[in-house]
Amino acid sequence: MKLNGTSLNSLPLNGNGRKQYNNDDLTDLLTDEMGESHAATSLETPMRADAFAMNDDHKIELIEGHFREIMNILGLDLTDDSLKGSPRRVAKMYVKETFSGLNPANKPSATLFENKFQYNQMLVEKDITVHSYCEHHFVPIIGRAHIAYISSGKVIGLSKLNRIVQFFAKRPQVQERLTMQIANELKEVLDTEDVAVIIDAKHLCVSTRGVNDVNSSTITSAYSGKFEDEATRQELLRYVANGSVTI
Repeated sequence: MKLNGTSLNSLPLNGNGRKQYNNDDLTDLLTDEMGESHAATSLETPMRADAFAMNDDHKIELIEGHFREIMNILGLDLTDDSLKGSPRRVAKMYVKETFSGLNPANKPSATLFENKFQYNQMLVEKDITVHSYCEHHFVPIIGRAHIAYISSGKVIGLSKLNRIVQFFAKRPQVQERLTMQIANELKEVLDTEDVAVIIDAKHLCVSTRGVNDVNSSTITSAYSGKFEDEATRQELLRYVANGSVTI
């Protein structure tokens, strides 16, 4: 275990022969360990009960002020033409775009249609763009999602599958939670357990800080219903492995 990049074993000993560190050191250690372990506390995104008591305009106003202070602390010159509008831009981006998936009012409506042609094989939507943010460091997670389902008698418009992925991605996330949230939503909307979700993503908290590994990616999956069968799962993986359609 390391503290600010330093192993605890290398910390100095006090008069009783014990490691010497203060409460701030321990807080830094625990928060760093939580971030590096990629841990999530629950399947639901952690939200306060009063999360939407404040309207978006007020949130933007407050975030603008706080982000301006962050920039001031960093020593940036907010009178510069390039920087003076940044606090407002960041605030609007957070509320209206980057974290818009926190608000249930933005959840896409999922219109279902009768499966009149009785298609009873898997449907796969692959290479759905994923843009999310790591909830431990608030830097981007960028990747692709592949989702599949087998109809229980209803089908959903293809664009709705993309919108469901985007909705849950537009919030601070842990990839494992994101995968499960998408899978659970699809099962509920489609009224079937026969759902699979695979996400392959790069985490900028890995590539631009810490270990600075630009090559690695993280793959998570959720299989339920018929996709727990090895043959069905292998069929899906073959589809995902094949090259994407070029238009």
